[in-house]
Amino acid sequence: MHSWPYTSPMDALIRYFPQVDYSSCWHAMRDLTDHRDAQQSDEFWVLEHPPIFTLGQAGKPEHVLNAGEIPVVNSDRGGQVTYHGPGQTVVYLMLDIKRLGLGSRGLVSAIEQGIIDFLASLGITAVNRDDAPGVYVQGAKIASLGLRIRRGATYHGLAINRDMDLSPWHRINPCGHVDQPMTTLKAQGVDLDRHSMEQQLVSFLAKRLGLTPRTAALPDWYNTRQENVTTGGDPGSALTQQPERL
Repeated sequence: MHSWPYTSPMDALIRYFPQVDYSSCWHAMRDLTDHRDAQQSDEFWVLEHPPIFTLGQAGKPEHVLNAGEIPVVNSDRGGQVTYHGPGQTVVYLMLDIKRLGLGSRGLVSAIEQGIIDFLASLGITAVNRDDAPGVYVQGAKIASLGLRIRRGATYHGLAINRDMDLSPWHRINPCGHVDQPMTTLKAQGVDLDRHSMEQQLVSFLAKRLGLTPRTAALPDWYNTRQENVTTGGDPGSALTQQPERL
């Protein structure tokens, strides 16, 4: 039986993770979404992934140009191909969008505007695009979005480039767009430590979504995973399904 924490319906539990593998997060997000009820608080999971390419439901393998040693997995999020790796902050959003009164378009707009607000607070002028979800600085993409809506709730979320090696992006057509330039906060002259940056980003996102952020402990699935790693067991033993690897 799950023991999900509950505060207020309009509170969001914010969980700050270190680096976590994609498969563990993917299954845990789906599990939370499948078992949540109308009283459960929304959650933000803030973390990094080891290097990985993920193909969304609209993903075409031909947009992966040269994966090399970086794994490629199929995901159930929306969108095309993207890259995750060190120096990039991922925020997974487990939201009851019915309770928030948001449709899919309103949700995407709120997330993009939260990122734009955050960047504006750092002196960076950014915009969204009608033809390509995400946030852009002078044509270069700094943040990507990919969501899945199921049972009136959403999971997956967004990724924003802090200070990462951009070379893996040249191995794909980011989000299906050929020669899409990418950028980072560092390249835009911002050098914030990871924790400060993530706290500020979460604050702007929560405000746009009408939520009050509340920092929470790491969940049981992560602690179980860490115990398995420490004892030499299978870090995925608590999980029953993995994304399909190409």
